[in-house]
Amino acid sequence: MNILNITPKGRESFKVELEYSLLWESALGIAAVTNTPLVDTLEKQNEFEKYSAIMSSELRLELDYVEKNNTWKSLLQLLHSYESSSSDLGNFIGYINHLPEVELRYICLPYLGIDFQEKRKLTAEGDRDSIQFMMKKTEENSFFPGYINFISQVPIAELRTHLINVISLWHEVVIESQSSHVNAILKSDCDEKNSMIEKFTSEEFVSWVTGGIDYIPEPSVHTVLLIPQITYRPWTIVSDIEEMKVFYYPVADGNIHPTDTYLPSTILIQKYKALGDEVRLRIIKLLSERDHSLKEITETLELGKSTAHHHLKILRTATLVEIKNSKYRLKERSINWLSRELDFYLKK
Repeated sequence: MNILNITPKGRESFKVELEYSLLWESALGIAAVTNTPLVDTLEKQNEFEKYSAIMSSELRLELDYVEKNNTWKSLLQLLHSYESSSSDLGNFIGYINHLPEVELRYICLPYLGIDFQEKRKLTAEGDRDSIQFMMKKTEENSFFPGYINFISQVPIAELRTHLINVISLWHEVVIESQSSHVNAILKSDCDEKNSMIEKFTSEEFVSWVTGGIDYIPEPSVHTVLLIPQITYRPWTIVSDIEEMKVFYYPVADGNIHPTDTYLPSTILIQKYKALGDEVRLRIIKLLSERDHSLKEITETLELGKSTAHHHLKILRTATLVEIKNSKYRLKERSINWLSRELDFYLKK
């Protein structure tokens, strides 16, 4: 096929914004501590266990409610619709209190795309066909169908009271005593990222901040919002809202311990450790030529399957290699950034 391209446009990208708040940290903390299958992978697991010992029975009940109904999602959705730069808890509670019933349900429901906004509205109004449609549309997600059904039917006074109680009690027990310290960490990370934003393309910047997530622009997404968080480290949480992709990314190590200027980031350490091995360097060179399956790697480099798998796991953890279409692929962008990341560490 012969094609003559006369369009002046290249592939559209997106603008990047950064935002931080203790309210985000509270909502994500509630999400983290109620994510039972994942909680033992979190850096703050021991800290959460200490808080558990001093929690009131009221907070425990509210967290049980969160775990049962995934209302942490409601808090995040509401924070995204909260049109205020204030991180004052009282203002946010006032916002929740004054939302009309249908609007509160609508905001809490997940965004599925611009084409499904009318279904989302009808679901908020209690239309059974729309509720079933939304549940069917999200059936591949582990909790969305049940969550959609819950939000569309729960008595609004019960939902409103729960959301206010759980974030208020969590803030009192977990956030209040360390609010200045946590806010300073979040601000430091945001300031650091903003100082680097002009040195990358939008796609490169998102990948750098999130530790290697390659986000390809989507037609309906005009903005990527990056929100630093401590609570969910080492995980990056990804979400969709109207015309926006959101990444709640883990704060860099250096901003958690700002007085230790010699502390390198975990990902920088992982990258250089991954490259400090002959077998892994051979794999890197092989993948620089083209993508390979595990079988091809073992045969070409004469490795045992378990040995190859072990080295590939290390390379993937270091964000140097990924799997696509059942084949291992070199993340060239991550390799190319090594000198920049080392330079950033040496000069910080």
